[in-house]
Parts: sequence; C-alpha cells; structure tokens
Amino acid sequence: MRALVTGASGFVGRHLVEELRREHAEVIPCGGPHDEVKHECEIDLGDADTLRHAVETYRPSVVFHLAAQTFVPDALRAPIETYETNAMGTARLAEAVRSGKDGSPRLIFASTGEVYGARDARDYPLHEGLDLRPRNPYGASKAAAEAILLGECQSFGTDVVIARAFNHIGPGQKEHFVVASLAAQLARIAAGGPPQLFVGNLEPARDFLDVRDVVRAYIALARRGERGEVYNVCSGRAVTIRDVLRELIAIARVPVEVREDPRRVRSAEIPLSVGSAKKLQARTGWAPLIPLVRSLRDVYEASRRAALSVS
Repeated sequence: MRALVTGASGFVGRHLVEELRREHAEVIPCGGPHDEVKHECEIDLGDADTLRHAVETYRPSVVFHLAAQTFVPDALRAPIETYETNAMGTARLAEAVRSGKDGSPRLIFASTGEVYGARDARDYPLHEGLDLRPRNPYGASKAAAEAILLGECQSFGTDVVIARAFNHIGPGQKEHFVVASLAAQLARIAAGGPPQLFVGNLEPARDFLDVRDVVRAYIALARRGERGEVYNVCSGRAVTIRDVLRELIAIARVPVEVREDPRRVRSAEIPLSVGSAKKLQARTGWAPLIPLVRSLRDVYEASRRAALSVS
C-alpha cells in the first residue's frame, strides 16, 4: 500500500501514519502550510493545484483524507470557514484524485457520527441507513462532503469509502476536547496545582473509541471496504461524560472540586450518540481492541507527563 495521508500532523493523522508504518506501508504524510510540523508533501485544501501536485507526484494507491476543521465550537464561531475547508476542500481533493494520470487511488474519507444529529430512541444504535440530521456546522460540513464524494462515485466512478467515526480519544489529543481537557486538569492538580476542575455539561452520553482502534478501522476499509459505501466506526457503547470523569478521578487519585463553567457548555448539544459497527465488522472483520479504561489511563498518563515537564 502506498498511502497519502492528509492532516498527517493532527491527532488522528499521527496515529494513522504510525500504524501504517507498523504494517510496512509506504506513507506520504501531508501537512498544511500553517502546520507546526513540516512534511515533504505540503497541501492546501483551498488550493487545487497543491492537491493535484501531491497526487501526481506521489501516485498513491490510497488517500486517507483526515485534514479538516474538527472542533465543534470553532465551527460554531466560523461556519463559512468550516464549510469551505471540510466540504469544498474535500471536493477539490476528489477532483485531484480522479484526474490522476495513472488511475484513481482509493479515497478513504474520515467523516463523523455528528452527521446523524439528535435522534428518537428508536433510531439507536445509529446505523448507516438513517437519514442525516446534522445539528451544527461541523456535522453539516461533513454531511455535505459525504454527499459530494458519493456524487463523485456515482458520476465518475471515483473509488470512495466513507468512515463515520464517532468520538475518539487517546494520547496526544488537544486539550480543548472534553476527555483530554479533564485528564489535563487532573494531571495539573496531581502536579500540585489548585484542586478546582472545570466542566461543562456532564450528562451527554458518547460512543468513545480509542484512536488506535479508529486508525485500524481506516486501514481495514482501505483494504476491504466496498466502493461507494459508508461505515460507522464506533464501539457500540454509550458512556456519559460524568462516568468518564469519575473514572479519570479514580485513575488520578487526587481530591478535586468539580465546578461547572458556562463557557464549556456547548449549544445544540446532542444528548446521546451511540452507533452500530456491524456493517464494518461484517465487511472487514475489524473489532475494537482497546477498552475504555485503558484509553483513559493512557490519556491521563500522557497528560501527567506533560504536566510534570512544565512544573
């Protein structure tokens, strides 16, 4: 496999590149012009020429498209920018992929469970046959990108596979995501900081999956996914943010004072998100290997090392 990875500097991208190399794939990590880490392949989702150049120069057999604006609050603050990056950027990449001189590579698109939105109880666990009801600009941008890619597949035969990944966690995630934020605050408390831990709404329940299992699913879909199909990437189990916090506190073993911070409460919050991965498992044989408690321990340990390095 000769794999070109967009968003290779990001949280998921770094884990995907590592896993691909572990499986002896040839990897071309691609970063953006403003990334802290510079890669040999630099692309800009707003510049079609850089995308065509990357595809024509490196001639990948598969493109993993991870580059995106992924943080919901940022999408709420800048919806047009999010649509431009996530939807139109994906359209430009699809055009570059199908215009390759040596045949089109397979395109694995990292979508999100956010496209389903809030549902009636009868819809759970969420499955790929449901209609899409995105509830925020991030989910809407990914739903639009999915529609673009499926249209490309039908019109031009582009080899597209869509992976709808639900909430994923793991070492290296930025602190503005909820689990990473809780772990980082606990690590600073354990390092001698004040005992206050600030939270948003703790009631939503999420389908958390370790990022290392997520990237294994992407690779499985690159090898065995069916062209033009959509696959949920999820654990099939919902856990409330409150229960995640309890587990992290037990792992950290520090006394804390939990305080609600209105700035951390997300508007248009989806109360429950849990999916079914039966389609993915049936097609590829993939199954998650890392239990939630191990993911939380690994996240906390990474946060603890970071806190100690600056204390």
